[in-house]
Amino acid sequence: MPKILITSLAALPDAMAQHGPSHIVSLLSSGYMIETPRDFAADRHLRLAMHDIADEGMPESPSSVHIERLIDFGREWNASAPMIVHCWAGISRSTAAAYTLLCDRAGPGHELDIARTLRMRAPHAQPNKLLVKFATKLWAETARWCMP
Repeated sequence: MPKILITSLAALPDAMAQHGPSHIVSLLSSGYMIETPRDFAADRHLRLAMHDIADEGMPESPSSVHIERLIDFGREWNASAPMIVHCWAGISRSTAAAYTLLCDRAGPGHELDIARTLRMRAPHAQPNKLLVKFATKLWAETARWCMP
């Protein structure tokens, strides 16, 4: 399975130094969005501005556009080096994004195993339900699963 690391914004510099990722996903509100780290290619850093809320239609709430961009970005990653996915605390948005990326990579039928693995490795995690809802809806409506 590809290596996706989930972290908080505060732990991002250490995670980058320790793991040498090829790709980064930042899920932060626009007021806290970071620039691409120095010496890192901008096209390998996906910045998705959103609040950690589960209500559709609120300002900066997660949307289906975020999920489409996330999936497209994940499909460009060859998994030869780790990907870091982070949000403010490393608990909700980042966990939902990592779940989405892993499910898309594995294809249909692996969702429960991936969810169990994430829960085992991060029992404190609370994946953003709206992000997961949009990912599930996209896969169901468009059959956009990434086939291994």
